[in-house]
Formats: sequence, structure tokens, C-alpha cells
Amino acid sequence: MRSDIRNIAIGVSQLYPCAYIANKQEQLLVIQEHNLDAALFDRLLALGFRRSGGSVYKPRCPSCNACLPIRIPVNRFRHSKRQKRTFKNNRDLHYKITNQATESHFELYKRYVDTRHQDGPMYPATQEQYQHFLFCNWLEPMFIELYKEDKLVAVAVTDNTPHALSAIYSYFDPDLEKRSLGSYMILIQCRIAQLMAKEYLYLGYQVDENRKMNYKRGYRPYEILSDHGWQYCENSEG
Repeated sequence: MRSDIRNIAIGVSQLYPCAYIANKQEQLLVIQEHNLDAALFDRLLALGFRRSGGSVYKPRCPSCNACLPIRIPVNRFRHSKRQKRTFKNNRDLHYKITNQATESHFELYKRYVDTRHQDGPMYPATQEQYQHFLFCNWLEPMFIELYKEDKLVAVAVTDNTPHALSAIYSYFDPDLEKRSLGSYMILIQCRIAQLMAKEYLYLGYQVDENRKMNYKRGYRPYEILSDHGWQYCENSEG
């Protein structure tokens, strides 16, 4: 099993317009898939990297550090009042875990992206884009399926590493927007991480300046990666 980070080749991307903050330039550190496995990826997560398809990346922007890696120490996680209401409002739903991708996953993904993200880079959703975004050769993703009776209403694509789960992307039935299924799927992933005896649930990057990306501080306590290492935050949330 490969586990030596010192032997990993890291490239630097070109500068291009930031997807999260207007009028900013983005640059990434990028690791290609042939150098990776689940154990090494576990260590890279702890260094602030994230997966997209077969590549692992980390923002390295010359004039901005707004993207902050964030994770939940799952054994200390406590539901806020709002999160308790989200659980109560979805008590009629049930989930299943599988490693098998299905056509129904993509059909739901396409409905979600084409309805809610018409202003984003993933629109319009295609099978090729879906495969390139979520799948890779060195790590088989886990799919957490959420059902209302027999109908698939949400999917969380999650990476399973030795010490953590990493939330890659969640999508849901646009007709059920009022159920807060995006939040609910994070709560479910946190619960599954506890049941699997993991230490952390990684949520990617917290971007305070982006309205769509600044919700992750609501899952407490959390840890943010700074120049001084992972910083623990336990402020209360309503």
C-alpha cells in the first residue's frame, strides 16, 4: 500500500476565474490519480486536499485564502435546534448505503443540476460530466441513497477512507426543497461516520464570502485548517 507523501508529484494549475468569489483568480495544487490510494488520500485530506474525479486538489491562490478546509469531529458533534427540526421533518424517509452506481442516480443528479444550478459550470448535466466529476480508478465512492417509500429522493456521494468520510457531493429531488435535504444528508453522513467508527466527516471548503458555501459552520463543533493547523470551534448554534 502506498503511503509516502514525499513521493507524490504535485502540479500547479493555471490561474483562472474563481468559481466561488467574483473578480478573484483561482489556482490549484493538483495530484493525479495514478499516485493515489485510499490510505494516502486519508492523509491528504488531513492536509486540506479534496477529490474531484481522479484528481486531488487544494486551492493555492496567490492573493486569497478564502477557501478553508473544514471537518466535523463526529464523536463530538451535537445537533442544533434547527438540525433537530430537520430530522423531525424527514422522519418518514429512510436511507441505504451502496457502492453500486445506478442510472437512477444520474437521472436525479440531472434533474437537480438542471433545475437548481443553471448558472453554474455543471449545467447542463451530462453523463460524461457526471462520471468525470464523481468517479475515479483508485477509490470506489460510497452512495448514500435516501428514499421516500420506494422513491429515490436524494443521494450523497461520499469517500470512505481509513479514518474519515469525505462528503463529495449531494443532490436531491428539486420538488422537495422545503425538506432541507442537503442539510439532512450531511447529518446522515455524520451519523454513518459515527457508526463506522470514523474520526471525521470532511465537508470540503468553507467559503465565508460565498452565500452558497458559507453554511458549513452550522455543524458544530467543527475544525478549520489554518496556517497553525486544525483549529477547533465549539460556538453554539441555534
